[in-house]
Amino acid sequence: MGTALLTDHYELTMLASALRDGSAHRECVFEVFARRLPKERRFGVVGGTGRVLDALVDFRFDADDLDFLRSAGAVDDETAAWLADYRFSGDIDGYPEGELYFPGSPVLTVRGTFAEAVLLETLALSILNHDSAIATAAARMVIAASDRPLIEMGSRRTHEEAAVASARAAYLAGFTATSNLEAGRRYGIPTTGTSAHAFTLLHDTEKAAFDGQLAALGVGTTMLVDTYDITAGIRTAIEVAGPELGAVRIDSGDLGVLAVQARQQLDSLGATGTRIVVSGDLDEYSIAALAVAPVDAYGAGTSVVTGSGAPTAGMVYKLVEVDGRPVAKRSENKASRGGRKTSVRRYRSTGTAVEEVISLSSPELGEHDRPLQVPLVRSGVRTAEAPNLLASRDHLEKALVTLPWEGLSLSAGDPALPVIFS
Repeated sequence: MGTALLTDHYELTMLASALRDGSAHRECVFEVFARRLPKERRFGVVGGTGRVLDALVDFRFDADDLDFLRSAGAVDDETAAWLADYRFSGDIDGYPEGELYFPGSPVLTVRGTFAEAVLLETLALSILNHDSAIATAAARMVIAASDRPLIEMGSRRTHEEAAVASARAAYLAGFTATSNLEAGRRYGIPTTGTSAHAFTLLHDTEKAAFDGQLAALGVGTTMLVDTYDITAGIRTAIEVAGPELGAVRIDSGDLGVLAVQARQQLDSLGATGTRIVVSGDLDEYSIAALAVAPVDAYGAGTSVVTGSGAPTAGMVYKLVEVDGRPVAKRSENKASRGGRKTSVRRYRSTGTAVEEVISLSSPELGEHDRPLQVPLVRSGVRTAEAPNLLASRDHLEKALVTLPWEGLSLSAGDPALPVIFS
């Protein structure tokens, strides 16, 4: 399916007006940035860049699209004729997917004619705002979980396509697997899943349910033991599968207390290698609270796909340059800085990041400085530097290590790095 109509009507209104008055072909620069981080966030994670570039390939107006736009009164004949031949032929630079960003960071820079570039506003923002919010929340959960694996399982709590995008963003952030099969097919993310309470309730006894699951999935499976009584459920699971049972899952109650009791019971039954998986409305704070509990893995759903209280990154797409001349919005509370910007992150010799410098010129690089933007599209063609999901996942893991330790805190506070405008 094409992506051209995943946009706002006013993009076409501006296009039609610019074509009519002759300003459509002026060379422009647009930048994507966030004025501030969401509440309690100390850093943001760039997510969705790969999806933006994939969507750009299919950003074409076919005959059916144009018929709809004419019938809806969205375009006139001149505009429709121009859209029929639309192909983005400009340049795009941006932070690598998986990079950290802060207030004012030029996450994406789009250069082209006004007509070409303005049409990409809604597409870019809808993807980057969603995926960056999910990736940031998921990264906080990964930090809270330390080295324990996390499973994304929020598909039933959001729109079906948002579920796929959320699984991708969570995997980018360091989640181990997803329950969403389409995310597995589309992006190669490992998938996992065993059973819900409905499967246990289907059977006349809990033992019968466990027998059926064991026969189908083998001894390495994970059995859900809290449909009735957890103590009895664990005992039955080990009776059925033996001490080599892969894992038990607890989905409700005081998870910290229950995990301790479950570990003691499993060990007493000889199932010392059986893992404990917990789920049930987990977010970064409840995961952090379980740090000392004998939990082996977490399943997180609703809080992942909703950005754990921050469902959008708050990014904007602003025109900053026209024909080489800086332009900027000056309205109160929403002012922006004109001019095409470059960004550099400065590091100590130890590898710890100390600040981000954003400049209208190319700042002189010190020994430990790193430019942040990379070329993503040149003359309309995706570059070799465009993101790969596994590489982006690795990039984020390395980037988080460079933050000062207080920047990884879950508590509210200033951004982990100061942003200097020069």
